Amino acid sequence: MFKSQQGKIKIWLLALTVGVAAGLLLAVRLNILAPSKAESEIEVKASPSINAEALENDFVRVAKEVGPAVVSISAEHTEKVGPRSYFQFFGNDGDEFNQYFDQFFKDFFGEMPQREYKQKGLGSGFIIDEEGYILTNQHVVENADKITVTLPDGRRFDAELKGSDSRSDLAVIKIEAKHLPVLKLGNSDQVKIGQWAIAVGNPFGFAVGSAEPTVTAGIISALNRSLPQTYQRNYTDLIQTDAAINPGNSGGPLVNIKGEVIGINVAIFSPSGGNIGIGFAIPVNTANDILARLIAGKKVLYGWLGITIQDLNEELAGYFKLPDQQGALVLKVLENSPAAKAGFKEGDVIRKFSGQPVQDVRSLLREVNKTEVGKTVPVEVIREQRTLTLRVEIGERPEDIDELMSAAQAQDSTWRGMEVSEINADLARRYRIKEQEAVVIISIEPKSPASLAGLLAGDVILAINNQRIKSLKDYEQAIKSVPADALIRTERGFAVVKKELAGNK
Repeated sequence: MFKSQQGKIKIWLLALTVGVAAGLLLAVRLNILAPSKAESEIEVKASPSINAEALENDFVRVAKEVGPAVVSISAEHTEKVGPRSYFQFFGNDGDEFNQYFDQFFKDFFGEMPQREYKQKGLGSGFIIDEEGYILTNQHVVENADKITVTLPDGRRFDAELKGSDSRSDLAVIKIEAKHLPVLKLGNSDQVKIGQWAIAVGNPFGFAVGSAEPTVTAGIISALNRSLPQTYQRNYTDLIQTDAAINPGNSGGPLVNIKGEVIGINVAIFSPSGGNIGIGFAIPVNTANDILARLIAGKKVLYGWLGITIQDLNEELAGYFKLPDQQGALVLKVLENSPAAKAGFKEGDVIRKFSGQPVQDVRSLLREVNKTEVGKTVPVEVIREQRTLTLRVEIGERPEDIDELMSAAQAQDSTWRGMEVSEINADLARRYRIKEQEAVVIISIEPKSPASLAGLLAGDVILAINNQRIKSLKDYEQAIKSVPADALIRTERGFAVVKKELAGNK
């Protein structure tokens, strides 16, 4: 009986084995055991998409290809300083006494020689033509009496400044050499946030006794960044990267993983002066727009309309009944400007410039800047819900643009006989102003309420009717809400400015 049971068990096990095998075969035939889509995607994502060794080789390749075309630049400036007067007298007669004693010492000791001080600046650059043309920052070679270029192989050359432009902070210098390695210029309009960025330059190269450039890597952190504008330079549309950019890197290239130049290193943000992962580069396309003129030594001309503009927000778009927030709103049209001659008016919304849609203020300024001076272009504006096309002849951006804008600003800021302005470097120096968050009176009309209240040009307005004034915008808002007499607080004290008589502004 025991043997009979064992026989039955063997039969059942054999049948079970055959059944499982047949089931597996059937499942495979019918594709029942194929991995699900989700499982397949997980497996694909889990597998590495980038081979670390291949990426490392890419960096090595870029360093090897780019490095030989990156140079060190030394700019030397000699400044002559006159002899120091041995006596200094102050007061109304101080200058007369100083001149008398200076002449006395000249008669007794003879003409005192001027002393010379040599200042050296260091930077980087890169070769853009095998005949020796080098692109760098304008501030690297500014006011230089002597420019020396050191190639990575140690050879040194005297360089000639061919052309420079302070607004873009770009310059081209040339050395007498042939068959030099050249970097390929890429397209900065195709740069995307998150892409690899490689900064090449020679920070502290002279200090370590080597002309070979250093290479640092990071990513593109942001695009279209702007830095505070000065009367000389206009840093807009900058590329931001966390690739280390250190002192001495200025003028060096920022390249992509292909080794193509996408930017020119220009600045860092750092409380300590060292790299903290916030560096900026001028887009290479900005250089491309003016490179021919720099090489030829010609002045770089920028287009100009003669208007002040602002971006649209949701409220403004709703007020002007616009379908979106694209465009630039005209705040002011300067007298005798190209825009004034073309018929632009305050409140116009510029939607297209030379056939191209205007996204915002930045995009309009970019297009106007690079438009050929003297060229007539169509500009589409919306005025009182009607679409108009104005034809404007592009003018040349004036050298004294800041003065023109300040004058226009002051004209709009006349109230009760006084003109005010925001505090800039010139006004701070002229009136010896320490306070920065305020407005300053720049002129007073005789016998006006402001004059009768005892206010003077140079007075810094801190508050109106106890409302703090930190900017021209604060000032304009405050004066709109003053129904009668106004209590003005200046650095000299309080003054009551009476309401204007009828007919006075």
